[in-house]
Amino acid sequence: MTTGQLTAPTAAAIEAAAGLLNGLVEPTPLALNRNLSERYGAEIMLKREDLQVVRSYKIRGAYNRMAAISPAARANGVVCASAGNHGQGVAYACHKLGIRGTVFMPTPTPGQKINQLKGFGGSEVDVVLVGDTFDDAYAEAVKFCQRSAATFIHPFNDPLVIAGQGTVAKEILAASTKPVDYLILPIGGGGLASGVATYFKEHSPATKIIGVEPEGAAAMHASLAAGKPVTLEHIDKFVDGAAVKAPGELTFRVCRDHLDRVMTVPEGLVCTVLLRMYNEEAIVAEPAGVLSIAALAFLQEEIKGKNVVCVLSGGNNDIVRTEEIKERSLLYEGLKHYFIVSFPQRAGALREFLVDVLGPNDDITHFQYSKKNSRERGPAVIGIELKYKKDFAGLVGRLNKLNFKYEYLNENPELFHHLI
Repeated sequence: MTTGQLTAPTAAAIEAAAGLLNGLVEPTPLALNRNLSERYGAEIMLKREDLQVVRSYKIRGAYNRMAAISPAARANGVVCASAGNHGQGVAYACHKLGIRGTVFMPTPTPGQKINQLKGFGGSEVDVVLVGDTFDDAYAEAVKFCQRSAATFIHPFNDPLVIAGQGTVAKEILAASTKPVDYLILPIGGGGLASGVATYFKEHSPATKIIGVEPEGAAAMHASLAAGKPVTLEHIDKFVDGAAVKAPGELTFRVCRDHLDRVMTVPEGLVCTVLLRMYNEEAIVAEPAGVLSIAALAFLQEEIKGKNVVCVLSGGNNDIVRTEEIKERSLLYEGLKHYFIVSFPQRAGALREFLVDVLGPNDDITHFQYSKKNSRERGPAVIGIELKYKKDFAGLVGRLNKLNFKYEYLNENPELFHHLI
């Protein structure tokens, strides 16, 4: 394990990393996206790191770090903690370099990422599932490293890892035919943002660089506000590739010095963008992969007429998450609403609700009713999906007009998550 204050990598170190990775990491496309460009009135280019062999940029930093391990230390193997993508990068590098590896991952990691990791690492890599979050897996990986002589491969807080991730910037500038006005990057621990921003500040200093975090796991945003790295007590784990409780000490310093600002986006908007990218572009992205694209909705006036690059950082999504993604998107867009409705326990009460309360475009997607003995009313949990957000006012108006007793669950988070 590395101790003491780490030294930030330079643009020269990123150039060296690019030379090392040449032939191992194929440059990914920098592609104009016409739909996004028309929607936001800007030229939106996507850096397609989801097309890497491990479906994310993480192979760059992992291989650059592991290639520097001495032959004697390689014999002791490597260990890392990962929410999925870093582990895949380490596994791929283990296979290429012939190094044994142990990867600690949170128990809720999507099965697709676990299977991919095992496929890339083969017999060289062991996977250990532990804890609920990346930080839990990290703590166990550190303990394992302390018990063994393995080399710890940090997912972001390492100069060589940062330098490897920074090679994304070199490719962007080599492929861009116009000056890049805005560069938008996802932030988890901050390794990608640190490396890319370091290179841009030397080779394209006029570019405005914006980091983006999920609203429910905004550790870098909180740290910059506090002026020092802070650890969040609770996080939303949905954007698993960026759901960390604390940034690195090194990545905090680099992001503080090189990013123009860090912003947050709601997880529900991330889900809307995921579905839109799939339906409109046939791009299968992961939640962390579209953070930079989701940020465009809040930057629309600022970026009009500008040349904008968004790093689409990963495509390791699990199809079993589709229903949750759709649900979160509908809730964010105001198209899904949940109520507890107290129905009079008499014949015709439900029919009255269906005929007189629901609008012509409203659809019941969830219904759970419990009849209570010796009571005048029985509660039902009802989920209603609207076709248009504006129809919600009419729905509530009819509930009130017809004197239905109800509680609106969307505005009661504790009860909502307990019942739904």
